Amino acid sequence: MRNAAKAAKAFRFCTPSLVDMVSGKTTLFELITGSNQPSAGRVVTAGQDIHRVRYRERSRLAIHYHQSYQVRRFRRLIPNFLLERAHLDSPVIHLFDEPQFNTQDGYIGFMLDHFRHLRADGRVVFVCLHPTASWQLEILEEICERFIFVEAGQLTHAASMAVLRRDERFRRYIGGMG
Repeated sequence: MRNAAKAAKAFRFCTPSLVDMVSGKTTLFELITGSNQPSAGRVVTAGQDIHRVRYRERSRLAIHYHQSYQVRRFRRLIPNFLLERAHLDSPVIHLFDEPQFNTQDGYIGFMLDHFRHLRADGRVVFVCLHPTASWQLEILEEICERFIFVEAGQLTHAASMAVLRRDERFRRYIGGMG
């Protein structure tokens, strides 16, 4: 958690974006949504420190869509009544953690349209895959505007998949798909 908190200091989104997040993202997503406490610093979403917002209202700022096996439980350190209310009714950050893309059923097209709709509606959308096939990299390249590779708590930002593919650590991560 310490590495993710240190790495998170370096990133900020002021405009709607579709962002590819590759590898090492679970703790970072938990920090962004307020389910995990940073060892230092703050996470500010839509002008609010998400860790000072009531637990059940944090999803009004940022929401993490994940598989049921990915849920980790954390202690709640502050009584809910001491926390402030969320200032928004719907999240400005959407974190899609390993969405299940299947090439057989049309679900990919539905999800890509959904990501684009959220982006057009002024949201920041993170799409995280652990790519196992080159077509997954092609999808990310097609829909995303920014790319972040996380390894050992370090964030590598890239303006395109082509730039990211030049990074030796990223090439090692994706293996023969690069």
